[in-house]
Amino acid sequence: MAITAAQVKQLREVTGSGMMDCKKALTETNGDMDAAIEYLRKKGQAKAEKKASRIAAEGICFIAQDNDNKAAVVEVNSETDFVAQNEKFRTYVAQVANQALNSEAADLDAFMAEAWAEDASKTVKDALVDMIAVISEKLSIRRFQRIEENEGCVVSYLHGQGRIGVIVDAKTDVVNDDVKTALKNVAMQITSMNPKYISAADIDEAYKEHEKEILLAQAIQENEQLPENKRKSQNIIEKMLIGRLNKQFKEICLLDQVYVRAEDGKQTVGQYLDQVGKANGTKIVIKDFVRFETGEGIEKRQDNFAEEVMAQAGAAAK
Repeated sequence: MAITAAQVKQLREVTGSGMMDCKKALTETNGDMDAAIEYLRKKGQAKAEKKASRIAAEGICFIAQDNDNKAAVVEVNSETDFVAQNEKFRTYVAQVANQALNSEAADLDAFMAEAWAEDASKTVKDALVDMIAVISEKLSIRRFQRIEENEGCVVSYLHGQGRIGVIVDAKTDVVNDDVKTALKNVAMQITSMNPKYISAADIDEAYKEHEKEILLAQAIQENEQLPENKRKSQNIIEKMLIGRLNKQFKEICLLDQVYVRAEDGKQTVGQYLDQVGKANGTKIVIKDFVRFETGEGIEKRQDNFAEEVMAQAGAAAK
């Protein structure tokens, strides 16, 4: 049967697929709109499987928040930064963040199996497959984290158009603009200084021992390189080691870091929060924070442009 331009336009608006893909789907299904949609979804699955071996290390983080009590951050990856800036992709990531905000899933597998909030006939995974068909790149919902706080508030901060997303969870009896501004400043601190822990009390003992071994080896090596009459005793080396460990731990513990906006260049984040809390008749306790940076820990593909051009030229000559 003849496929009309109106049918193609309607299918394209529903699925977001390319014009030729829509026309082919309608042709293959004799103009049956529902069957054509299913056809494109299956085609999207095939595309997704074909792209599965590619590396998706670009993309964006996005945060959805519900008042002062609940927030969720997600990271959705794409293959190229060009797609990461695409408005359709960014709208989709915002939908994923809203899904995470209201999700009961404890892990990514459960999250992917949930009914998609935008269309209950699909799962989150189905919606991802559909978006891969539209974008024509490998996409991946890499991770999500949701935080709820009933004894204070959560504050979020999105940096660099989604390159980094941060949520701060704080216990406080007073939630006002001053307190929320202070927590937003702390979120910006986390963005720039990338602490690993809230305080030294949170540092894993195995990590402490590992770092101690490394610093001890360095101190012994430095000591052995000194002239014999200037070498330090084991007792002095151990005291130096404690000093180095404390300095290193201050750099990775949020409350011990120097507050980046401190006027005197000495005030710590913990002292800053104590100052704001005292001024507002409360005590501000950081209970948790999460920091997602797009692509962190993913080994990016290293393309050789010259080799790619030569390969294409060779293929064209055959």
